[in-house]
Amino acid sequence: MAAREIKSPEVQPETPASLGGNSESFRRKKLGIYFLESDDRRTAFGGGYVGGTTPVNIHGKPIPDLSKTGGWVAAFFIFGNEMAERMAYFGLSVNMVAFMFYVMHRPFSSSANAVNNFLGISQASSVLGGFLADAYLGRYWTIAIFTTIYLAGLTGITLCATMNIFVPNQDQCDQFSLLLGSCEPAKPWQMFYLYTVLYVTGFGAAGIRPCVSSFGADQFDERSRDYKTHLDRFFNFFYLSVTIGAIVAFTAVVYIQIKRGWGSAFGSLAIAMGISNLVFFIGTPLYRHRLPGGSPLTRVAQVLVAAFRKRNVSFSSGEYVGLYELPGKQSAIKGSRKIVHTDDFRCLDKAALQLKEDGAAPSPWRLCTVTQVEEVKILVKLLPIPACTIILSLILTEFLTLSVQQAYTLNTHIGRLKLPVTCMPVFPGLSIFLILSLYYSIFVPISRRITGHPHGASQLQRVGIGLAVSILSVAWAGVFERYRRNYAIKQGYEFTFLTPMPHLSAYWLLIQYCLIGIAEVFCIVGLLEFLYEEAPDAMRSIGSAYAAVAGGLGCFGATILNSIIKSITGDRQQMHPSWLSQNINTGRFDYLYWLLTVFSVINFCIFLYSAQRYKYRVAQEGTMEEEAVSKKVNTPSVDS
Repeated sequence: MAAREIKSPEVQPETPASLGGNSESFRRKKLGIYFLESDDRRTAFGGGYVGGTTPVNIHGKPIPDLSKTGGWVAAFFIFGNEMAERMAYFGLSVNMVAFMFYVMHRPFSSSANAVNNFLGISQASSVLGGFLADAYLGRYWTIAIFTTIYLAGLTGITLCATMNIFVPNQDQCDQFSLLLGSCEPAKPWQMFYLYTVLYVTGFGAAGIRPCVSSFGADQFDERSRDYKTHLDRFFNFFYLSVTIGAIVAFTAVVYIQIKRGWGSAFGSLAIAMGISNLVFFIGTPLYRHRLPGGSPLTRVAQVLVAAFRKRNVSFSSGEYVGLYELPGKQSAIKGSRKIVHTDDFRCLDKAALQLKEDGAAPSPWRLCTVTQVEEVKILVKLLPIPACTIILSLILTEFLTLSVQQAYTLNTHIGRLKLPVTCMPVFPGLSIFLILSLYYSIFVPISRRITGHPHGASQLQRVGIGLAVSILSVAWAGVFERYRRNYAIKQGYEFTFLTPMPHLSAYWLLIQYCLIGIAEVFCIVGLLEFLYEEAPDAMRSIGSAYAAVAGGLGCFGATILNSIIKSITGDRQQMHPSWLSQNINTGRFDYLYWLLTVFSVINFCIFLYSAQRYKYRVAQEGTMEEEAVSKKVNTPSVDS
């Protein structure tokens, strides 16, 4: 493909006084205008950024009649896959701790850490899935391959819980023996097998987590006037499917475990995953696909190498020709249109700085297009937002494991009905379900009057609301845990931490559960939509992986934090228990919750600073287009 550089004018106009004589700044802004005009971009009817390429079918051929593909029908086939994955994810997270403790005879702390690592692997490895989807396989085939791996892992876990050879001897292991730790421990090879199949399951999520939401969003036509509305509703319904999967895991799967045993419980997860895979494949003729755009990591590396090579070159150099870009609307990156030049991270612009010595056919490791450089800038600018959600994920992980230990000491009866302890995490899911059901009928109209935003609140505002509510949730958790611990000591339950206290209801935990559910709705849904819309066209799976990686880092962070706290606060020689003692009544879970509250407040302040500085791509590009039009009369022509 022939290339044309965007040159600076032969004779620079006199620098306006308002620029303070900064001719380089003026020259750079003019270059941005030239790039914008040469691109001749058009925004979508809905006013949003037009990205991607024409949708294709599974064979990579253009779809002749888009009305027969995509839309909500295709999206619902995709919802089923995510619902089953989330059902397995939460089913394992809440049941595996108890399975390791009661069946494999592992301590609560090591069981919780193993589950935290599983949660972390299943989310942090999403970068790999996002990379493969954007670079080589496409989202459909990435989901298809990794969902099969997920099913294989669940089948292995089911075999572990079903066959006696994979578990230690359960004879003469009653509750008292569990408390004393005198039950026969699992053999090393048995734990190795369990960890292997557990982490294989977590790895299977690597290709599902970053691709399902993006693949579902791909089913809607960007040229439609209702595209923004459809996208907003899609991400809410998508998270609703996630919530339904979690509710089923915390209720039906727990019920199956109580009535039919561990093998049936884990087997039900495998069956659900198998059915969802079948439904996903049935919907294949309806799906719209996006062609993979080549390795995004290679493009990022090329920009960094090219910018480093020209780090000493000045924009005012006599060898300076212009910022390099291809002609026409399409960029050199398959699956992406051009991205308008911005003045952020100017050091990276040197990768697109064309010099006379570059010649007619420069190496991409020495000269990159403006669009390629802007891709890297966008990835860097996006980082602070998902990074600020790591603390929320850490809190969710701690709640998922520690609150179960709290519930074991409390009365879980509702009248004559006794709710299993492992069902307690269902309440955040129920609060999420309720909020999402009422979101458009209550929240959006009220918030629209306050903010004036057509969708009630912008994506970053929703993330901020979620982070603020999470502070209230963890603060309340600290208040209640302090009360619960003092009550247990006063009532003589200090050393019987698996005996429920009949006069202290577990439903006080509902406050922290419901608050964290509200936080999760606003934060995660807003983040997913934000990353999908703001990420470069050919890197949307990578963008979605940002959210999953933040979640994974939160899980790993919980493991690291727990280990640090246990090593610092505990002293075995002096018989001083740590904050996270297995006996929750002698530990100090409340101190941990207060520490997380402090971390959350600091994190929220960092988010406010990052969000205030962030400029949405649509707004930024619209402003630059207006500047280009207003200055077009006075702008020198672009040389061919």
